[in-house]
Amino acid sequence: MTRQHTGIFGWLLALVVAAAFSALGVWQLQRMHEKQALLAQVPPDRSGAMTLARAMRAPETLHWVHDRLEFLPATVLLDNQLREGRAGLKVYQAARADGGAVLVDLGWLPLPADRQLPPIAPLQGRIEVQGLWAPPPSPGIALGPALADTSQLQVWLATRLDFPAIAAQLRLPAAGLAGYVLRLDPASPLGYTRDLDLLPNTLPPSRHLGYAVQWLAMALAVLVIAAMLHRRRRRRR
Repeated sequence: MTRQHTGIFGWLLALVVAAAFSALGVWQLQRMHEKQALLAQVPPDRSGAMTLARAMRAPETLHWVHDRLEFLPATVLLDNQLREGRAGLKVYQAARADGGAVLVDLGWLPLPADRQLPPIAPLQGRIEVQGLWAPPPSPGIALGPALADTSQLQVWLATRLDFPAIAAQLRLPAAGLAGYVLRLDPASPLGYTRDLDLLPNTLPPSRHLGYAVQWLAMALAVLVIAAMLHRRRRRRR
């Protein structure tokens, strides 16, 4: 390979690496803007609370919901949920209103070291609830089945909230289960320990910005190093 070909190959390699780093930086910036937009949607107070049916007609917007729901016996335990450094489960119970069915976030339960599931006592009947209509936790990388049976009747252990799979277990049409969840007001006596953190177990926007700056700086560094090596080769000639 001639020196000219070596130089061309070096520049091509540098451009490919810099483009990959830049793409990662841009992706981090996109994630930052998505999360900032989500946080900006949080209603300032509960005065504008609406029924679940009305919230389901605007499925990708955060709302305060105040409604009377009929709770179903089906409960989904979302695994691998950290709270204050402790491993645990998020408890979701299905409920029905005029607009369809929804998973209600009842809160978090600790999981012991032997991973013995705690006994679940589902809510029963029609109950007046208030909470935040919000997106579900990020599913991450989908590996294996989403739901697994447990020793408790009508209780499933989930690695992610796969709404079509959950709807199938509940014998609901796929469109009959909302893609958002209702996160109960922490002030409510129902359920378990909880908060309204919209970004649990994930990075805040500031961290995404920091990673974006790092990736873009690395892309620039690759190009600067390639330019310096090219200039050095020209001087040697």
